[in-house]
Amino acid sequence: MKIKLLIATGDCDYADHLSDMLSEKQADTIEVSVSRTYERLCDMLATARFDVALLEPSWTTGADPGKIRLPLLLWTDTEDVVRFPAGCKQIKKYQRVSAILECIFENYAKINAAGCNGDTNNASFTAVWSPAGGVGKTTVALAYAAKKAAEGKHVMYLNLEYFSSVPVYFPETGRSISLVFEMLENSEGNAGTLISGIKKQDAGTGIYYLYLPENYDDMNILTAGNITSLLCACAGAADEVVVDMPCTCDERTRGVFDMCEKVFLVTDAKDTAHAKLLQFTLQHNVFARIKPKSVLIANKAALPDGLPLNTTIRLPVIQSADASAVYKALSLYSFGAQ
Repeated sequence: MKIKLLIATGDCDYADHLSDMLSEKQADTIEVSVSRTYERLCDMLATARFDVALLEPSWTTGADPGKIRLPLLLWTDTEDVVRFPAGCKQIKKYQRVSAILECIFENYAKINAAGCNGDTNNASFTAVWSPAGGVGKTTVALAYAAKKAAEGKHVMYLNLEYFSSVPVYFPETGRSISLVFEMLENSEGNAGTLISGIKKQDAGTGIYYLYLPENYDDMNILTAGNITSLLCACAGAADEVVVDMPCTCDERTRGVFDMCEKVFLVTDAKDTAHAKLLQFTLQHNVFARIKPKSVLIANKAALPDGLPLNTTIRLPVIQSADASAVYKALSLYSFGAQ
């Protein structure tokens, strides 16, 4: 369901520019209406309701509070926000459109209460995991995400590692995923709405992502239920969700496995990586649950013996010191059964 947004300001050039930009950037999530006069604002509110309104402060007398769930008052550096009505939220008028979007979604998410109700918008989930570190999980996850994005899918890359490498691959910063964690922990607001507003898109690949946590504990304290809700929330903003997971195999990991249609088990040429993955497949009861949907990813063409998996994908060695170049090159290879 789209957010009904009203832009109400006498600055016609600003209203038209903002309306065009918001409609272009969030066509799937925002329905924009514009009022360029106070009289028009009153007429519109007499017949329609809006989820969010960006309002000239002097026009607040025409804004029926019962017709706007979230009024945000536009202000500039020359105005004193102290004079605005008590309790009213403000939004800076002249700033990047992406920052305006983040402010809109963050504030609306707090009042638009909704949890994970099982409706994941028919999104597909793929988990990328290994019991061994340093085998190329993140490279594989991003390569697969880039491949699906190139096929026209709306792909969300979700990094759940305790120490995130997101800044290495996506240099554009943004609002931290910790905002989503806080909403999930407090069971308040709508995490899906928040994610729609703070997600970033990589210009080169089209992958959507969330910026890294503010600190280690933000990821560490999440419960298995929090993780499930997080995946549900991401699914509301994507066709495909690719989950880059830590090497642990705890309750949270098992919950992600249960939600995913596909699990990529990654290994490379190291004997230690082979040994750990073999031990997992032979000794861990979780493997029996995920075996039918598991695919072995032999990174750097490494194919260990003895693994009870019929579906294997062998990815070649890419010689490059640029981590982004490596995953982009691998995205050109088939991720189908070989």
